[in-house]
Amino acid sequence: MYVYGPVGWEDSPDYWSQHWYWEGDCPGPGYQRCEGDHGVQRCGEGRGGRSIDTTYLLRGKRREVNHLHVLINNAGVMMCPYVKTNDGFEMQLGVNHLGHFLLTYLLIGLLKRSAPARIVVVSSLAHNVGWIRFHDLLSQGSYNSGLAYCQSKLANLLFARELARRLKGSSVTVNSVHPGLVRSDLVRHSTIMSLLFSLFSLFLKSPRDGAQTSIYCAVAEELHSLTGKHFSDCAPASVAPHGRNEETARKLWDASSELLGIVWDH
Repeated sequence: MYVYGPVGWEDSPDYWSQHWYWEGDCPGPGYQRCEGDHGVQRCGEGRGGRSIDTTYLLRGKRREVNHLHVLINNAGVMMCPYVKTNDGFEMQLGVNHLGHFLLTYLLIGLLKRSAPARIVVVSSLAHNVGWIRFHDLLSQGSYNSGLAYCQSKLANLLFARELARRLKGSSVTVNSVHPGLVRSDLVRHSTIMSLLFSLFSLFLKSPRDGAQTSIYCAVAEELHSLTGKHFSDCAPASVAPHGRNEETARKLWDASSELLGIVWDH
């Protein structure tokens, strides 16, 4: 299992402990996913797992990994000030979407060879109020941290749906999840959100609880052939109409591939 992002620790059940890899260093819902309800242990404490980061994969070392049955794309940043990634992308789209897109591209061949395999993409309820600004995808003309976050979460959902369509019949399934409102430091860039999360902390999910839907989509036997769906609270969830738009999903796919300079031929 490969868990991509700062919420990765709690995403690695013993069920596939010989095949997981952890990238990220910031506690959050994924940190708890390594201690969830499916016989899970703290990642990095035995059973052959080891820690790597995305740059490790980019250096071609992924050839050392022979099997990979689960990829959870779950890196995230929320409502940060305008800043660019090292590659020159607006941070929220770069981390929340383009990073997932590129890592999946790098690992899709291995996942297909390891099939049956599953890809889980962590989206958010925020996709409902997002839209893809194709005229200014990287927010170079104007920037609103909240709108940029919602755009990235819609991008997560559209990516999952388009990838599921492209992988149909390959024994690699793709589903997206809304983890719920979770007590974590994801809101640290927003004073208002930090205050609200503090005031209503008793009503928020613990990181462990926030991990359950990702774990469910990663290991539930009844989902072995289900693909292209969205989940919340370990159950199918509704998707906004613009999150089901196939034309938008294909257009975003093409735009993302062009930005990253990659061609999918898998």
